[in-house]
Amino acid sequence: MSEKKFALSAKVSSANPSAIKPVLERIVASNGSIKPTADGFEVNAEFSGESARDLNRMMLSELRRVEKKTSIRSQWTCGDTTEKFFDYALKQTKKA
Repeated sequence: MSEKKFALSAKVSSANPSAIKPVLERIVASNGSIKPTADGFEVNAEFSGESARDLNRMMLSELRRVEKKTSIRSQWTCGDTTEKFFDYALKQTKKA
């Protein structure tokens, strides 16, 4: 499969936000922004990968290595397709 560009919009919540912040900063690096919220972070970034599912899984797995009680609600957009996930589960796919 070929690499595609995805735009990510996500809400990350955690029992220990200060522990996952350095991991989020490393994952997002200079490809986006991280804003603190009451229970975690709001993330907007761009990633390249084969699928939204793989990128979502990679991100959540890395965050959960640091803090098990971490949850993510994410929306990955590539072209005219948007995929919404809650943790690892795909909840909705939309075509514009």
